[in-house]
Amino acid sequence: MKTLHICLLTILTFTILSPMHMSPAHAAGSLNTAPDSFADMVEDLLPAVVNISSTQKAEAPSDYPDMPQFPPGSPFEDFFDEFMDKRGMGTPTTPPASLGSGFIIDAEKGIVVTNNHVVKDADEVRVIFHDDESVEAEVIGRDEKTDLAILKVTTDKKLTAVKFGDSNVLRVGDWVVAIGNPFGLGGTVTAGIVSARSRDIHSGPYDDYIQTDASINRGNSGGPMFNLKGEVIGINTAIFSPTGGSVGIGFAIPSALAQPVVDQIVEFGRTRRGWIGVRIQTVTEEIAESLGLKKPHGALVASITEGGPAEKAGLKPGDIILEFNGKKIKEMREVPRIVAETKINTDVPLVIWRDNKEVKSKISVAELEKAEDEGLLGSVAGSSETAKGVDIDKLDITVSSLNDALRQEFGVPSTVSGIIVTKVDPSSEAARKGIDQGDVIVDIDQQPVKDAENANDIIRRAAKNGRSSVLLLINREGDVSFVALKLDTK
Repeated sequence: MKTLHICLLTILTFTILSPMHMSPAHAAGSLNTAPDSFADMVEDLLPAVVNISSTQKAEAPSDYPDMPQFPPGSPFEDFFDEFMDKRGMGTPTTPPASLGSGFIIDAEKGIVVTNNHVVKDADEVRVIFHDDESVEAEVIGRDEKTDLAILKVTTDKKLTAVKFGDSNVLRVGDWVVAIGNPFGLGGTVTAGIVSARSRDIHSGPYDDYIQTDASINRGNSGGPMFNLKGEVIGINTAIFSPTGGSVGIGFAIPSALAQPVVDQIVEFGRTRRGWIGVRIQTVTEEIAESLGLKKPHGALVASITEGGPAEKAGLKPGDIILEFNGKKIKEMREVPRIVAETKINTDVPLVIWRDNKEVKSKISVAELEKAEDEGLLGSVAGSSETAKGVDIDKLDITVSSLNDALRQEFGVPSTVSGIIVTKVDPSSEAARKGIDQGDVIVDIDQQPVKDAENANDIIRRAAKNGRSSVLLLINREGDVSFVALKLDTK
């Protein structure tokens, strides 16, 4: 399953959006009935869809030795000149570039929606309109968890915008239309049907993708998927393909998930998700039977964050969340999204299964991003050190010393020593190289690690000695491997 996840993320696909105004004849069309042609609808939509180009500054090669100094006329001088030229020294480096798609949702303010991975780490982002006019764009906010980014453009031209529709009313078999920038060709239109809903492709905590057979390829990322009313009901984000091209399996973020994120970023410049401070797991048939449930459903509480909303509401490990804010929980993976979409600082009703009966309660929803900033996400009740954690700034990770609570939570045997990773910056090199919460760092630069402060001391010495990277020995569920990480010198 992990291999599939990597494939999906490396073969991301995107599409573009266009105007929300359609001719009355088409606006009145049914979601389920295909017109004789999509031409009139597409003609209205195309001006709202944009192409997006992002570039990063070129960096000089960092892995070449300094040129040795030789006396004038030395035979070694020509030799090393030729060697360096072959290695690329002196050759201008082409800045990394990314092409994607996006769509305008506010014509007056110039607000554009796209995928985060289209503009991630970009030094310059440009939006190319339907008439080929190009303007520089400002990234006003982004969200790694849903792969969304919001841009703002300033232009004197009259813009066309489109509206979000309700993806919750989509049915498998409904017609959809995608407009995007595949392979950098410019505005391209494809059509297909909804192949499936609520797909989990293991790309993030809120996976709930729409699957479609409408052709989506590289460069379609961030583009819109429309229903036959001309409303955006999805944002094309990923494809599954063994070849890198479309094989009829594309995935789009549903508008019901994307719109609240977009609204929050536009208003606050960041997301403000709900959080209740529980670690949950799937309720299997065996667990349901052992706890007296007639059938497996809901989400089993595995651990509680110390001082979090769940602890204050009296939840305990072993409780099963059956309803949250009036919504019945069928599967465990529904909980993160439902909680995240709940307004923060509000009290909501809760129904749990405890001692062979339903128990009604209330819980106050806190803010996820604030909890992340305070290092609470890796903490469990009974471990104040875990709640705080220690930041390894030069590696963009947070770690804690191993204790009984952490060993039990992450299944770390007593024979394993080191420090445990409790948080990883999703945009860091550590995340890109697969380091995750629950990994145990056994040693750094072949020096055993006793505690978090000891780890920082080793890294500080490495930086002081001019080292640009450190070598970590990682233990993950009994598998041991080395990972080299560059030191963040910012």
